[in-house]
Amino acid sequence: MINSRVQIALIAGVLIALGVGLTLYKAVSLDLPLVPGEYREVWTVESKASFTPGKGPVNVELSLPVSLAGWVIIDEHFVSSGFGFSIVRDSDNNSTARWTRQSLERPTTLYYKAQIYRANADRELPDMAVEPPIKPLLEANQQAAMNRLVDRIAQQSSDSESFTLLLLQEFQRDGQEQDVLFLIDSYSDDWLTLVLDVLASADISAHELRGVELEDGRRRQTLSSLLEVHTGERWIVVDPIRVTVGVPDNFYIWQRGDGAVLRVSGGRNSSLEFALVSNSLPAKAVLGMEQRSEEFALLDFSIYSLPVEQQGIFKGLLLIPVAALVVVMMRLLVGVRTSGTFMPILIALAFIQTTLLVGLIIFLVLLCTGLWIRSYLSRLNLLLVARVATVIIMVILMMAALAVASYKLGLDQVLKVTFFPTVIVAWTIERMSILWEEEGGHEVLIQASGSLVVAVLAYMAMSNHLVEHLTFNFPELMLSLLGVILLLGKYTGYRLSELYRFRDLADPQPHEKARPSVSQASRDQ
Repeated sequence: MINSRVQIALIAGVLIALGVGLTLYKAVSLDLPLVPGEYREVWTVESKASFTPGKGPVNVELSLPVSLAGWVIIDEHFVSSGFGFSIVRDSDNNSTARWTRQSLERPTTLYYKAQIYRANADRELPDMAVEPPIKPLLEANQQAAMNRLVDRIAQQSSDSESFTLLLLQEFQRDGQEQDVLFLIDSYSDDWLTLVLDVLASADISAHELRGVELEDGRRRQTLSSLLEVHTGERWIVVDPIRVTVGVPDNFYIWQRGDGAVLRVSGGRNSSLEFALVSNSLPAKAVLGMEQRSEEFALLDFSIYSLPVEQQGIFKGLLLIPVAALVVVMMRLLVGVRTSGTFMPILIALAFIQTTLLVGLIIFLVLLCTGLWIRSYLSRLNLLLVARVATVIIMVILMMAALAVASYKLGLDQVLKVTFFPTVIVAWTIERMSILWEEEGGHEVLIQASGSLVVAVLAYMAMSNHLVEHLTFNFPELMLSLLGVILLLGKYTGYRLSELYRFRDLADPQPHEKARPSVSQASRDQ
């Protein structure tokens, strides 16, 4: 019978060969790059239109994006199972996706996915017809307040652009005047509609520019709005929140002009959400993979066919095996002692969200404060379950206090303290406390510092751009990582820390080197 060492070697060899072979196959046949940075950044934007059906026929219309501000759509996919589907184009070349069905019984979600990339740096939008502004119909007191506001801003401005910027600053600043507060209250805090009505009252043509702010891994994102204002000579885009002119670099325009993006008849409780994920790929290769997915279905293990929300989740999950390999190497080959096997991995994941320095500070604050609280609880002689539950609650309260304090101080990175695994931190505090009582503070310091060193190394490996690229585009490499970990699991040699510990046994003592042998002494005589 084959012994376990040979079995592990065979299994590991097959896994490593399979992972490397599939990676080379995708690199050669599917033209996927092995090295990031040499191709364009491709974004996958997926919209989810959800609604609850009513009685009778169902008609769902979704305005589709167009290529504006340097962005180009390279591929589109629609999910319309059980629905009639068509694309309608109007005279201005705007497209609308239409799903129809005679009857529907259960809540439904319809998907539209587009792959886009920025072809050039041009942010200018094409010219469009200027329609005269339609002044709002208001009550006498509202009209009077709006007229006073328009007159005051007009006296301080020189043209339509400066009028718009001053108006937006008026809504952003503290200590707003009574006319502004009254109008905001009259519009039920819908201040963007109020801004458009004020511009119309000042005879300035303007409309909303709806789009998506591109941020890798975002889920359940909603549409954001910019303002497009006509200055009398040209159209300009204004960010109403930051009060800046121009289309932001990470803003993808979905709809230009008025009108609803999603229209649902025969249904209720409709919502439109977006999921985003980015990847460094050649646009041609991405398009080729989508078109040839059936041909390579058995060998192509890419995750591009998944919904974008799941792609974003797997983009983080596929980094965990890399961190596991770092932990195995540091514990089996180097001999670093850590508090548990998975705690350094989870702490490294938290570091990715909070950045390394902020994450280290948060973890040390939680650990030191938790150990102090745990030392007090030990004097109360609580049972283990109650003690651990108390530590968990205290850790959550400390995380909440850090988040509130950081928000007051404007430290955005500390707000991500919620990414720290609460239960793992609580169990770490419990284990460290028991270790302190049994082995002393020296052992606690060794394991805590070892855990932090391994977590930092795992963070550095997971945050490497090449590692992120390979794990996301070639997930079959996880098979090779598994094979390497299996081989390391049979390692029984010395660890580096042991070589340092027993370094004096490797060479004879200095005085023994200088002492001649008996035969050598006789020959010398």
